[in-house]
Amino acid sequence: MSSIRNFTLNFGPQHPSAHGVLRLIVELDGEVVQRCDPHIGLLHRATEKLAETKPYNQSIGYMDRLDYVSMMCNEHGYVLAIEKLLGVTPPIRAQYIRVMFDEITRILNHLLWLGAHALDLGAMALFLYCFREREDLLDCYEAVSGARMHATYYRPGGVYRDLPNKMPQYEASEWHNKSDVTRLNRAREGSLLDFIEDFSKRFPALVDEYETLLTDNRIWKQRTVGIGVVTPARALQLGFTGPMLRGSGIEWDLRKKQPYAVYDKLDFDIPIGINGDCYDRYLVRMEELRQSNRIITQCVEWLKKNPGPVAIDNHKIVAPKREEMKGNMESLIHHFKLFSEGYCVPEGESYAAVEHPKGEFGVYLISDGANKPYRVKIRPAGFSHLAALDEMCRGHMLADLVAVLSSQDIVFGEIDR
Repeated sequence: MSSIRNFTLNFGPQHPSAHGVLRLIVELDGEVVQRCDPHIGLLHRATEKLAETKPYNQSIGYMDRLDYVSMMCNEHGYVLAIEKLLGVTPPIRAQYIRVMFDEITRILNHLLWLGAHALDLGAMALFLYCFREREDLLDCYEAVSGARMHATYYRPGGVYRDLPNKMPQYEASEWHNKSDVTRLNRAREGSLLDFIEDFSKRFPALVDEYETLLTDNRIWKQRTVGIGVVTPARALQLGFTGPMLRGSGIEWDLRKKQPYAVYDKLDFDIPIGINGDCYDRYLVRMEELRQSNRIITQCVEWLKKNPGPVAIDNHKIVAPKREEMKGNMESLIHHFKLFSEGYCVPEGESYAAVEHPKGEFGVYLISDGANKPYRVKIRPAGFSHLAALDEMCRGHMLADLVAVLSSQDIVFGEIDR
């Protein structure tokens, strides 16, 4: 008699629809998933331990590298936790700048997710569309910080510097002739705010283009409708946050429920799904692109009308300007002390959470009064989503496993830390 048994196979370890090294041990009955066991830890970089060996102000750059698609949102969580311990509040202009860049980061994250998600399900063109828009927003990162991705722009007490008055311009080359360069530089004639304003006017029509390609596409709906359904009650029990929770129909968003920075002064809506499947999670993120654009428009309008300081005036925490440092002994000493040993933070503990593009990103700090944290614990957005993968995939086909994993928007840098 022939015996029928299930296949057990390794899905990975490699980068299948996840940024980072994922290994799934999948038990299959034919092509139907019976069990799916995620193995993590293959990208572990000991970020929390490294942050415990360095002064507070030298670990901001590590945060960028956790979820390297949502760089400034990670910084925001860490910087807020330090500010809670120090008892400082950044100037209002700095808070508006942070919110604007949080939302630029959300668009960057969702664009990469959308391109990669479509690619995982076999739609090639959208990836190229999304990266076209990401290029403009990465130029905004570069204009304020000098880096395209790992900005280290947020600092305890404010931001690194004010928004620049001019944008870098394209020059004629073998890739771009003179007429191309004139067209590309048209939006770059003014300040960074002018450039962002121009982008925010163009962007809604571009989101419509993405939706034309996917939202009513028959094949797209066959691959996502009814796949990986999570009920509202189960989403809460599994610890979902962000678009995963809102996709299941629960209206929870830290920007509205526990406002930080200036979110309580801004007008925007929280999109929610109905069925809790891959398609609803897609629709929620598409609407979030539009809402983020709405927030950016309001921030640009406010920032144009309200100049002012972008960091607190306390050189024990914020470095003096370089021209001051070159000509003033007091400033030189502040500068040297700040970059050699940092500052001591009062004893205590703090937890700060932000509405990261993937969910709730939290940083828990314990200070023993020294210049470096006694303990750092990061609450990543994607960890509890990945833990639910087994439950979401059971009874689906192997090809649907890719759709479910991709709809979770996982980045392993923050899960393995």
